[in-house]
Amino acid sequence: MSDELLKSFQQAYRNLELLPLIQPNDLDRFRVNYGDEVIEELEQLVEDSPNGDGKIIFTGHRGCGKSTLLAEFSRRSQNRYFVVLFSISDTIEMSDVNHINILFAIAVNLMYEAEARRVEIPKSTKDALYKWFASRTKTEEINIEAETSLGFDLLKLISNKLKADAAVRYEIKQEFERKISDLIARINEIAAVIHVATRKDVLVIIDDLDKLELERVNDIYRDNIKALCQPNFRIIYTIPIAVLRDKFLRPLIETETNDQVVVMPVLKLFEQGQSRQVNAKPRLQAKDILCEILQKRIASELIEQQAAENIVLNSGGVLRELVRIANECCRICLRLIRRKPGQAVVIDEQILDEAVNNIRNDFAVPLGKVDYAILQTTYQNFMPDDPKEPEFLDLLHGLYVLEYRNRKNWYDVHPIVVELLREQGLINGS
Repeated sequence: MSDELLKSFQQAYRNLELLPLIQPNDLDRFRVNYGDEVIEELEQLVEDSPNGDGKIIFTGHRGCGKSTLLAEFSRRSQNRYFVVLFSISDTIEMSDVNHINILFAIAVNLMYEAEARRVEIPKSTKDALYKWFASRTKTEEINIEAETSLGFDLLKLISNKLKADAAVRYEIKQEFERKISDLIARINEIAAVIHVATRKDVLVIIDDLDKLELERVNDIYRDNIKALCQPNFRIIYTIPIAVLRDKFLRPLIETETNDQVVVMPVLKLFEQGQSRQVNAKPRLQAKDILCEILQKRIASELIEQQAAENIVLNSGGVLRELVRIANECCRICLRLIRRKPGQAVVIDEQILDEAVNNIRNDFAVPLGKVDYAILQTTYQNFMPDDPKEPEFLDLLHGLYVLEYRNRKNWYDVHPIVVELLREQGLINGS
């Protein structure tokens, strides 16, 4: 019995990895019908781009399901477009991302996808592009005249260098800093030969830019948004939701993208203020979606129904937090099974309490006096004193504060963080 139970929880634990659903198999197994309106909004902006080169900014809370939704949107768009979806975190060291290596990464990934799909680009054109890549990344040692596998070999080597070699990233930045137009011209050339060969418009989707530190995002967009918008094809960029509260960056981004900003909202479990009421009932549609996500990942015999519903409530409507809490519950159960072989183990209220307490302790570590004051005000007023204050933006970026959308936006404190405010004597209630 304990071996079967162990294997069941191990499977649930694997199902609850804190990773987006990117692969088609994972999408088929775990995705629920969520975010279709956002997909429709992205589709409209892509389809109706006046010049076929629209730039779209996609944002939302970390962990709200953006990556999974972009993967689904990419899959739905394959027949109409030559879609290139890649994660910036898989391509470049996140602490060293800048506008130049973002553009260079677009070029590399365009060519990589063209190779992967056996796009029939004339050999002379292809060789010229590879020589350009090789010279810019100091990889001339590869024989450019080698067999067709060269493309993958060279692009893989370049990708590895972009990710691991700071010297290569520095050289690329030095070369193109004063002649960014040369890099953009090369990107446009690659997109053009792909378009001719496939008879499809190019659509590039860059994920995980929203996971950058806010200071890094500011450096990238403040002075370089024009360069990022120059390629002659459609691009979807992701940004942290906190950027939309920046009084300088937001209007700049809106201007350069023709106000093509799409926000993926957090699932709203309660209308404003309702969660504070005794015996408050969550919105049924939102609760059912989150419960379905759990059901697809955890076998019903491993979790009590009340515990599942309380995991949903503690998530605040953020998909990542839902998975994170359930993942922590599985970790506790796996330890219990090994500690007490033969004993029945199930995710119940006691297990959930321990998991939530562990996560709450993680939340508590970085908080200081100023943070608690902002959280207290936000809890009481559903709005901070200053939503553009850097400390508030950091709390928003770190999921301490969640943004909800009605006709008017409002904020609330993450349900797990609320208990920290009670412990500090900053709010009343049990």
